Amino acid sequence: MTEPAITKELIEAHGLSPDEYDRILEIIGREPTFTELGIFSAMWNEHCSYKSSKKWLRTLPTEGPQVICGPGENAGVVDIGDNQAVIFKMESHNHPSYIEPYQGAATGVGGILRDVFTMGARPIAAMNSLSFGEVGHPKTRQLVHGVVEGIGGYGNCFGVPTVGGEVRFDPAYNGNCLVNAFAAGLADADKIFYSAASGVGMPVVYLGAKTGRDGVGGATMASAEFDETIEEKRPTVQVGDPFTEKRLMEATLELMKTGAVISIQDMGAAGLTCSAVEMGDKGGLGVKLQLDDVPQREENMTAYEMMLSESQERMLMVLDPSKEAEARAVFEKWDLDFAIVGETIAEDRFLILHGNEVKADLPLATLSGSAPEYDRPWEATPAVEQLDPASVPGIDPIDGLKALIGSPNYAAKQWIYEQYDTMVMADTIRTPGLGAGVTRVHETGKMLAFTSDVTPRYVKANPEMGGAQAVAEAYRNLTAVGATPLATTDNLNFGNPEKTTIMGQFVGAIKGIGAAVKALDMPIVSGNVSLYNETDGEPILPTPTIAAVGLIKTEDEAILGQAREGHVALLVGETKGHLGQSALLAVVYNRIEGDAPPVDLEAEKRHGDFIRSNAALIKACTDLSDGGLALAAFEMAEAGETGVVIEESDTAHLFGEDQARYLIACNFDQAEALMLAAGQAGVPITTVGRFTGDTVKFGTSEAPLAELSALFRGAFEEAVG
Repeated sequence: MTEPAITKELIEAHGLSPDEYDRILEIIGREPTFTELGIFSAMWNEHCSYKSSKKWLRTLPTEGPQVICGPGENAGVVDIGDNQAVIFKMESHNHPSYIEPYQGAATGVGGILRDVFTMGARPIAAMNSLSFGEVGHPKTRQLVHGVVEGIGGYGNCFGVPTVGGEVRFDPAYNGNCLVNAFAAGLADADKIFYSAASGVGMPVVYLGAKTGRDGVGGATMASAEFDETIEEKRPTVQVGDPFTEKRLMEATLELMKTGAVISIQDMGAAGLTCSAVEMGDKGGLGVKLQLDDVPQREENMTAYEMMLSESQERMLMVLDPSKEAEARAVFEKWDLDFAIVGETIAEDRFLILHGNEVKADLPLATLSGSAPEYDRPWEATPAVEQLDPASVPGIDPIDGLKALIGSPNYAAKQWIYEQYDTMVMADTIRTPGLGAGVTRVHETGKMLAFTSDVTPRYVKANPEMGGAQAVAEAYRNLTAVGATPLATTDNLNFGNPEKTTIMGQFVGAIKGIGAAVKALDMPIVSGNVSLYNETDGEPILPTPTIAAVGLIKTEDEAILGQAREGHVALLVGETKGHLGQSALLAVVYNRIEGDAPPVDLEAEKRHGDFIRSNAALIKACTDLSDGGLALAAFEMAEAGETGVVIEESDTAHLFGEDQARYLIACNFDQAEALMLAAGQAGVPITTVGRFTGDTVKFGTSEAPLAELSALFRGAFEEAVG
């Protein structure tokens, strides 16, 4: 087949700038072949090279005594004691999910699960963070249904419980939804598998499903803005098969026990290209591939298509040749492909052969290590005017609550999570809908807690404070179930970084996240950056999602009860009534105004330590975030099927979103002990009411719990179902 001539238009179609193409010419000293152009495009796009974000990502705290492996591998690895490790990561599949919602979301789940089991861990939990356009937008309902079905379809068939997540709606996502997928797994701390190749002349083995044309150019597509040609991008979306992935996981974990694996890498973005280059580069070796030996499910595939295909359920491994027969037998048993497709070589070369032709011959280390790195110009987000509290009219507290719980952003989301299998593996203790999800660490007394958090309107108003708040809320959600926060993974979703305002949002958010993870001892151990989330020049809200994992060492540390009749309601933390950027202001008054609430990281740490050290006195606990005390008190009462009386009626006091706060339910004698302990620890604590009866009462305003619960449980399905 004749390969196309390298033209200015072809270079541009591969997402390469004229300067970047000149750099390629300088590196290889000649015009690239078509396959080489595709390889450079794949390795140098934003999705794979982080060329706009690397400078700032390096500033994030990534180390701690609990960290076994930080960013740079397939997933982060954190010690949980007893020679056990939790391995986790979050990644985006935003662009594919907007183009083809079911397969885009499904393959996002599949990809993140492979990142985890590639390192030797059996996945035990999944979460997702979803952002859609306004409910009335003509595409929103189709996207919600497709994405939710795709996540459920893949995760349920694979057999991993979905234990948490978040969903939001905002006009800023009308042209570009966000689908961020998280997975965590367990492994023995001394049996972690890494991707760096070692040894010269070692077989490079292709594992899993066959290669097709689906997903060719997917990583490049994910590094570009959308426009009216979006439907033409459908062929770049991958197609997933969860049953094949389940077999691939079992085969991979069985293979790892044979001692045959020298190194292993998931084939994700940019497929065979990225996996081979990363393995070679990390090991300081070259790689030679013979594409005739790549298992193919379509006829007449070209070298270009095979190198850039993002067909799912595939891995690449460097094999101990003495164990070849044993390793092959494992994959044949699971009815999966096992093909030696190349070898490691001493020279610094990435050599691709197809037929009797050399299709690519590139310096491997340079290909990987000399991707452009940009110090993008940025301008700080200007300070916003503080909201004048007097400009917010008071509202009947129950009317305010009804407005929030009747909104799809704050209504119960069981319509979504009931489509997911939350109990498979039988270790889930706390299912979605109640803050952090919790699972048992099988056959031990330990538990792991998982949460995902960000408030994009805060980040837009004040990127630094909004970034810090996302970490602080994750910290509080873990603390509220008694878990000690261990570490975080981030998914940084922003618009076009070539715009100074967008780059300023990114830089501000990174600064806030960095300060918060350091202060709260929650280092970033893995993550993903998703830029160019724009359609026709309209960017999404800056959405730096923070997923965090916490450890509950013994049952005594867990706070997993519910509010009951007769419990006292205690509020930990200081309430000033901050209504800027609040849910009440947005939902009731249709105003997005004021600054994000300030985050006091010292107070967050002190209050979190107080909650955990007094877990034995606490029956139920939730953090206060969107909707303030009013929404937290209602949700706690609704979950416990009991009424609640909150003495306060002031709008700002009930609906303000001051940070570092928790609502506690406990017995009277425990409340007294907590008040005493808080005084000694210098932690503000007040009695704000009690859980009792069958109504929700704020001040003198009152409504039946059953009526409010029906609204809360029905509003989301009515909006999108």
